[in-house]
Amino acid sequence: MKTMPLSKRLNTVKQLIPKSCNVVADIGSDHAYLPCQICLENPDLKAIAGEVNDGPKQAAINHVNHWQLSDRIDVRLGDGLSVIDFGEVDCVTIAGMGGALITHILTEGISKLSGQETLILQPNIDTHLIRQFANDYGYHIEYENVLEEDGYYYDIIVLNHSESSVHYSDKEIYLGPLMLNQPNQAFYEKWLRVYKKQQLIVDEMHKAKEPNLDKIKRFQEELLWIEEALDL
Repeated sequence: MKTMPLSKRLNTVKQLIPKSCNVVADIGSDHAYLPCQICLENPDLKAIAGEVNDGPKQAAINHVNHWQLSDRIDVRLGDGLSVIDFGEVDCVTIAGMGGALITHILTEGISKLSGQETLILQPNIDTHLIRQFANDYGYHIEYENVLEEDGYYYDIIVLNHSESSVHYSDKEIYLGPLMLNQPNQAFYEKWLRVYKKQQLIVDEMHKAKEPNLDKIKRFQEELLWIEEALDL
């Protein structure tokens, strides 16, 4: 089988794509590495690689042509989910962006989603914004994980639209409902690092001439949630 090296996080995203999937849209495709690999591994799969600028689009086309996959991977220029038609894909992957940008892409392109698509999302930061999106738009968190790669911690989250109401608490949105139930080593390491950094921030905020008491209160509540999750 033809293969190419994928990062640990992209390889995890690849493994989470449902076996029943026929068409995957990879938004912000970064040379179309992920679409190429999944199509090389599955001869029945097709993919869309979305890029917002001409340079990255051409780089993706070159990579697709290198692997002779132009008949199965369509590289499209456009902003976010504008590159897909309603009901065209079974799965959407968005990896390597901030949670705010991923959430913006989803909310701006919500009219392109039928509710049947699996959303596989890998934010570099601010995963809580994606969980808030799930809460607001009726998506159930099917899977989430924290993994470490090269000294950085990455979240991966899978959403499916739910027919029933969805509600996650503020603590679950912040830390992740599934990770709270089944934390792994990377979860502990990530949140211990966040905890120590946030403690220092709160200490400095207290020293301000006019402390922002509302912000301090919110940070202290988050610190308490981390303490409970890590059993500190």
